[in-house]
Amino acid sequence: MNWFKKSSKKEEHTLPQVLEYLKKSGDFLDFQNPQSPTPYWISYFRSLVDAEIIHRDILPYLNKTTIKKIEELKAALPIENVMVTSDLETIRQMMLSGCVLIRLNEKDQQGVLVKAEMNKVREISIPEEEFSVVGPKESFVESITTNLNLIRKRLPVPELEIREFKLGKLSKTRVAVIYISGIANEENINTALQRVGEIEIHQILDSSYVSQLISDNDNSPFPQLIDTERPDRVAGVLSEGSIVILVDGSPHALIGPTTLVKFFSALEDYFLNWQLASVLRILRLIAVSFSILITPIYVAVLNYHYELIPKDLMATLISSRDFVPLPPFLEALVLELTIELLREAGARLPTKVGQTIGIVGGIVIGTASVEAGLTSNVMLIIVALAALASFTTPVYKMSNAIRLIRFPFLVLAELWGMIGISIAFIFLMGHLLRLTSFGRPYLEPIYPPRLEDLKDAFVRLPFKTQPKRPVQLQSQDTVKFSEKAAKEKKDIDE
Repeated sequence: MNWFKKSSKKEEHTLPQVLEYLKKSGDFLDFQNPQSPTPYWISYFRSLVDAEIIHRDILPYLNKTTIKKIEELKAALPIENVMVTSDLETIRQMMLSGCVLIRLNEKDQQGVLVKAEMNKVREISIPEEEFSVVGPKESFVESITTNLNLIRKRLPVPELEIREFKLGKLSKTRVAVIYISGIANEENINTALQRVGEIEIHQILDSSYVSQLISDNDNSPFPQLIDTERPDRVAGVLSEGSIVILVDGSPHALIGPTTLVKFFSALEDYFLNWQLASVLRILRLIAVSFSILITPIYVAVLNYHYELIPKDLMATLISSRDFVPLPPFLEALVLELTIELLREAGARLPTKVGQTIGIVGGIVIGTASVEAGLTSNVMLIIVALAALASFTTPVYKMSNAIRLIRFPFLVLAELWGMIGISIAFIFLMGHLLRLTSFGRPYLEPIYPPRLEDLKDAFVRLPFKTQPKRPVQLQSQDTVKFSEKAAKEKKDIDE
């Protein structure tokens, strides 16, 4: 009797046969308690059930009174989640979810299911990837129930709706699609519900599985959904009209639809004054552009456009490359790959060891390569600055995309110089122009141009200048607050 195989003939099974099949697992218990006034049979998975709940809330009440009917058995238990059923599939699924099955007789086809799930979850801690000096210090954990509580606590409104799915033929993972009705666009809601509901896969271990399965273009290196571990960020985007997806077992939430510029917006920008937040946001955008272009431009200038180099700087570059046997392209490629190797090694090792490897390895290898004449000190500085600039991206998956697209720019710079960089930029812009998130333009508010959304794109203007929700989300209720009331500031004596 294999429950995962679908037979052309409809097979009839009995409850004792189902329990006999489940007994093949070493953590399944099925026994009778003959010492109680009413001998009963109890069955459950030890690895899924909290033994304290059984001994505190179930067994004492069953051992007190004589029970003759299944309805009396249900009434004897002072527990809310109690269900009487004879449906074999329901019994199997509920027991695999942490329920206890109680029967009056061994051959009964009907039993009482009591929820006694073991909940061992990690304590709520500070965000690790999106840490901010100012603002809340809570992050999501691996329990979807706890994560929903963190969101509900910040948005205690009945309009906050949660649609749950169970995905994965084997894992049966809980996936929740969250939105605020009356604010979120109906088309965005239907798109998210349809894509999540149509997922067919054996198991889902993390929200990254869902992100890859529902993205508009799974061949793009750019993430089309924001991955966040902060419940305060989720509450903020929900109030604007975004859709949020939570996956049980994952400490990250997915946010969509989104745009390219939102990946360079840190939550801390909204906790600082708007002038400083705008400067930091512009700095991130400049750093990302620097990270992508500086090494290819250096290679292109040395190979094809050396007349652009100032005379005072030319002597320095010539002296730094005097004994380097490699051409600029191979020199840059070796250094880029070395930095990627150090970064990957540091990420896979334990935290303290990884930090030591990253710092010491970078210093030792960099110094040794320059002294050995394998690379020039100028190239080492440029590649190191490019790597450092890529770390300014607040969203980790976007920084990975930036690391990847540097290499095509570098190859084309070697082939055709600045023309090659221009060709790479044209292909990149063409790809971004076609890219969408839940069907919404990825490059908004650049294209299509939307002046209203520019107030919170490359810069963050004061809150009072943003009385409307983002145009890109096409929210049902576009107004956040009264613009006139926000601009009026009256003293108490006026």
